[in-house]
Amino acid sequence: MSRFWFIRHGPTHRDGLIGWTDAPADLSDLPALDRLNSHLPQDALVISSDLIRCVATADALSSGRQRLPSDPDLRELHFGDWEDRTFKQVAETHAELSRAYWSDPGPHAPPNGESWDAAATRVSRGVDRLRDTHPDTDIIVVAHFGAILTQVQRAAGMSAKAALSFKIDNLSVTRLEHMGTAWRVLGVNHTV
Repeated sequence: MSRFWFIRHGPTHRDGLIGWTDAPADLSDLPALDRLNSHLPQDALVISSDLIRCVATADALSSGRQRLPSDPDLRELHFGDWEDRTFKQVAETHAELSRAYWSDPGPHAPPNGESWDAAATRVSRGVDRLRDTHPDTDIIVVAHFGAILTQVQRAAGMSAKAALSFKIDNLSVTRLEHMGTAWRVLGVNHTV
């Protein structure tokens, strides 16, 4: 059985959609990081998206744990022309598309960005590679809101819209397990 401990990176304090925008994380809440570190299995592998907010968060959690190279497949949704713009700004310039993107996530993509479905395929590829390369292992994956939710969607067999209704707080834990061909959701958005 492979056990995945998905952690959302530390807060960025940005108001816009920062999918592939390389914004740093605020990791100044040392007590929260200590609690999280104590909650996670000590013998777990640690991997992250290659964006700096995840790399720094993973580095803060990797003391005494084996750190794997960062993986671009674990990145957030790519918002294309909507990157670093607020929801309001996007709605003003792409009213119908932004409404469809959030109310019917899946096939719709921002201009020069990727759809939920494309991101889910990419993130699943990275997770599958981890599962196949490190079977029967605890793996801490420091990733992003959307990337984590694509895996909740997959494990629970729910729609993208249903998955998008979950909240994923910064530094929260979402636990998924994989055994044989089955996924199991053990907890979503647990804060310690």
